[in-house]
Parts: sequence; C-alpha cells; structure tokens
Amino acid sequence: MQKDEIVRLLADEENEADLLKRADEVRRQNVGDAVHLRGLIEFSNICRNNCLYCGIRRGNRKVARYHMQPEELIETARKAADMGFKTVVLQSGEDMFYTAERMCHIIEAIKKFDVAVTLSIGERSYEDYKSFREAGADRYLMRIETTDKDLYHKLDPNMSWQQRYECLLMIRELGYELGSGIMVGLPEQTIESIADDLLFLRDLDVDMAGIGPFIPHPETPLAHEKGGMLHLALRTMAVMRLLMPDINIPATTAMESLHPQGRLMALQGGANVVMPNVTEGEYRRLYELYPGKICVNDTPVHCRSCIGMKIMSIGRTIGEGYGGHQKRR
Repeated sequence: MQKDEIVRLLADEENEADLLKRADEVRRQNVGDAVHLRGLIEFSNICRNNCLYCGIRRGNRKVARYHMQPEELIETARKAADMGFKTVVLQSGEDMFYTAERMCHIIEAIKKFDVAVTLSIGERSYEDYKSFREAGADRYLMRIETTDKDLYHKLDPNMSWQQRYECLLMIRELGYELGSGIMVGLPEQTIESIADDLLFLRDLDVDMAGIGPFIPHPETPLAHEKGGMLHLALRTMAVMRLLMPDINIPATTAMESLHPQGRLMALQGGANVVMPNVTEGEYRRLYELYPGKICVNDTPVHCRSCIGMKIMSIGRTIGEGYGGHQKRR
C-alpha cells in the first residue's frame, strides 16, 4: 500500500464501516480470534518531561505525585498473575527514582510469577535497556507519537525526535519485542503525516503498535484544542492492520473514554489486545494522562471480569499464554 492509498482510506469517512470490516477479516486470518490481555500497572506519575499534551507533564502543578516502592510494585504484579494475566505492563512517567538497579530487581522478581514483562518507561541509555533485557524484560513499548519532526519538537519541548528514534532502534537490536504507536488528532497534524507515521511503523518492523486519540487535558497548554477524533483513530488503526497483518494491536483505553463501546469498536476493526488496569486504589485516579479516563473507581478484579464479558459478547475468546507476536512470513 502506497502513501496516496493510505491517505485516501484515512480520509474516507463514508466507507469507514467497510474499512473496519476488512481490517477485522485480516485480523482473523492472521492472528485469530483470541484477545490477549495485558495487566497494566501505572506505577509512577512523576515525569521529567514537559510534553504539551500530557496530564502528568512536569509543569502540571496540580497533580498529586506518587511512585510505588519496588516491593509494592512487585506485589501488584503478583496479584495480576494470580488473576490469570500472562503479561504485565509496567508503565510510568520518566521517573529516574527507578534506577537500572531498582528496575532490574523489580523485573527479576516479577519474572518469578511466570509472566511476560513489558516495560513502558521512556527513554533510557543503551546500558539500561541492555540490563533490563538481561534481567528478563520481554517487551518494550515506546510511542513515537508523530513522525512530523517539527510537530514533535513543538509538542515535546527539550526532547529530540532523533534520540527517541534511536532508542527504538536500540530496543529492537537488544531483542525485545518492540512496541510503538502514534497519537491521532493532534493540533496541526495532517492526514498525510498520519500516513507517514503508519509507513514508519511498518518500516521499523514493530511487533505491536497502538493508536491513541488525542484528548485535551485541562491542565496543559493544549486544554482548548479540539481533539477527540475517535473515528479517525479507528480508521488509522484499521489501515495499520492492513499494512501489518500479523502484529499485536491494542484496543486502547482512550477510545472507550470517548465512546462507551470504543474498545469493542476497535476489537471489531482490527485490534487483538486489551490492557485492563490492575493498578490499585488512589493511584488509578492520579495517573491521568487525559481527562475522562475510564474505570478509575473500579477494582482490578472488576476490570478483568468486565472486559472478559465484553470480549465474549462479540464472539471472541480470551487468549491463553503470553500472547507474543507470531510473525507470519
């Protein structure tokens, strides 16, 4: 698929249902009907970066900051494993309290629960990535957000698009399953740049990629921007399935924050992964990347049960095993 065809599909609102149906067929043919569950632990909302769109940006003084102590994080992962999750996703802001030594201790302890470990903790050194991999981390998730470098540098002050790209290359080189993704509906973003993003993810040969609709946070400089482009995000996700038939694609929580059936719409349009939140207590509310986040008052057990029933309601099954990327050549 060439760029002009991708642009045409992304812009075609009238035939969106047909596009999602085709993506669902490609998903079924290449990765089957199983939906893989990942237990998401949001273990710190402290971040050294100041991205204009993010609710936990360094400059937001109204956030009650927290980070879990290592043993608390390990215990949360144990509970997730006891609930049947075969993958835990450790996600945080770029909180440098978690040194390489601390993270390796956490990873080694969690691996004893017979789960795959995905890290989503941002930009680190090659040595850190290497040590995490040697400690047992299986996957690494880091979204590129946009391949429009001018837009990236405008939205992510004092960060480097090139450095982020090089981090992705390091992660892939070290043998992780590589996850990335983009945000859709950003101010000044064009359909053409979204097409470039999708081609970038294909050429990077990612194992997993997520599409998140931009939702403006009231305590950020982008508070009054439009955002909320759920249907463009769904079309983007569907085209990504056509481009990369065998990768893992999550039905992102942000989609359900925009529409009560958002995750089911995504699962019926090419997605095959869901990440229920297994973070406990007040932490669930405080990790607010965007407003209106679903399930902040629920318990991990309720979230696991709820999404399980939703998955079965559309005739899908819950995946067994670790749910890694099985490349089809």
